[in-house]
Amino acid sequence: MAQRRKKLGEILCSWEIVTPNALADAIAYASEHGKRIGEALIELELASDEDVSKALATQFDLEYVDLDKNVVVPATLDLVPQELITRHIILPMSKNGDRLKVIIHDPLDLELLDMLRFRLNMEIDTALAPKSKIQRFIDTFLTKGDTSMDDAIEEIDRDGDLLKDEQTAMKKARIAGEDADAPVVKLINLLINEAVRMRSSDIHIEPMGDRVRVRYRIDGVCIIRDNVPKGMQSAMLARLKIMSGIDIAERRLPQDGRIKMRIGKQDIDFRVSSLPAYHGESIVLRILRPDSVKVGVTGLGFEQDDYEHFKKIIRQPSGIFLVTGPTGSGKTTTLYAALQELNRPDKKIITAEDPVEYNFTGMNQCQVREEIGLTFARILRSMLRQAPNIILVGEIRDREVGEVAIQAALTGHLVFSTLHTNDAPSAITRLIDIGIKPFLVASSIQAIMAQRLIRIICPECKEIDPAPDKFVLRMLGIADADLEGKHVYRGRGCQRCGDTGYRGRQGIFEMLEMNNEVRELAFARAPTNQVRRAARAGGMRSLLEDGKLKILRGVTSPEEVLRITQEEGAIMAGEEE
Repeated sequence: MAQRRKKLGEILCSWEIVTPNALADAIAYASEHGKRIGEALIELELASDEDVSKALATQFDLEYVDLDKNVVVPATLDLVPQELITRHIILPMSKNGDRLKVIIHDPLDLELLDMLRFRLNMEIDTALAPKSKIQRFIDTFLTKGDTSMDDAIEEIDRDGDLLKDEQTAMKKARIAGEDADAPVVKLINLLINEAVRMRSSDIHIEPMGDRVRVRYRIDGVCIIRDNVPKGMQSAMLARLKIMSGIDIAERRLPQDGRIKMRIGKQDIDFRVSSLPAYHGESIVLRILRPDSVKVGVTGLGFEQDDYEHFKKIIRQPSGIFLVTGPTGSGKTTTLYAALQELNRPDKKIITAEDPVEYNFTGMNQCQVREEIGLTFARILRSMLRQAPNIILVGEIRDREVGEVAIQAALTGHLVFSTLHTNDAPSAITRLIDIGIKPFLVASSIQAIMAQRLIRIICPECKEIDPAPDKFVLRMLGIADADLEGKHVYRGRGCQRCGDTGYRGRQGIFEMLEMNNEVRELAFARAPTNQVRRAARAGGMRSLLEDGKLKILRGVTSPEEVLRITQEEGAIMAGEEE
């Protein structure tokens, strides 16, 4: 009797890479979005593409090839047309008689194998590697003939006529819009493509006194990509303004625009902001990937107890759930994950956002437009006449919005919103300070969650730290007893993570569930430190303590948690009793 082939999820569970709960969420996500389970696990960041490839190799009894270690360019590259290699993301590996071994990333793509047999007139043997590594290999070794950013900069620098003055630069930038081979167009396109490929969230074009600095923000940290000659400033800015629909002649006022480009197989939006500065207009492109907020609840980084609490809270029939933290702490992603969990045909969901950055099927999303009087408060009042079950308010900014949100919660709606405070207990004080009556705050809020984003150690170069910094461990409150039977990890730095030692981010959380004692303190206008003590007594774990758990599980490094908690004063908050 033939042995049953193990399923991909079973293999990853047996390797303890994913938990059964995480696998169940990935299966649901795959079914909802029409994806394979491996794709779902990667998109939800529950497993790396390398883990999935190794599991597929085990499942189909194929050879796994580590392209980071086998970087010798095979002599068989010329046997397969480059057009096939780049379109299908494959690599010929070796030839033996009339058989060609090809590295692929999808063992179920039988049409590709049949096509290769027909086109090459050879039998095909296959090996597996992650799609991202094959693509990186192709970019490194097969596309050297393509124009690089440095080549584009040199080409523009040689075009002295382009750089004579601002008017000439603007005129040529307009003409370049219709010429894909124009040097300025090449440079901007290469810059945008590279930033997307490197997983950047923002591109910063910053004029300085003697140069134009180009930086990418990757995993929340700005990295300098290049310093462009000052003479190219006008041409670059003009080209970006034309692409984003911004008035090219206006250089005194801030402007906003959008760019939509197809990069690879994705349509990606860029939110463009132009700000007049001393040395010229600073332009920032915010990269809005459609899948970046579709991480699912399991991909947020909750510890198991907080995960259970979170799922229980978002299934309450009414009340307010607040997510707090500074700009860039992942609040919107968390709320979208909650809404996706609840987005079912029997629920009506309406959102008020400023701006609407991501579109979701099944939700009614409203864009705030202050200039015509369409404010958060006005949208909220209209929402209630639409008989929704669930409401998302982008941010509680003032008393009017807060009062309408609370009235919605008290009349049987589940309300999600954000607030800018450093920790969860401070949110109660902030709401009362902006003028909301304490009894309304005490009776309407179900839970408040503060969060930050920490970088995850790169799985490719992760290693045990043989001598972790004792001072850092002491600052975080990690004693020798905590490390018994455990290790502290670090990222060595590799090509995949750009030598940073980190790749991707997860949240650390502070979950405050309202109980009778906390409600009484809110009603009595108690100071934040008393609210915090009551919340801690009720089981709330601080941001610092959540970070410590992730250090001891090998998810991140002590230095990363210290960096985030020091920035926000969370160490003091964590130690307060």
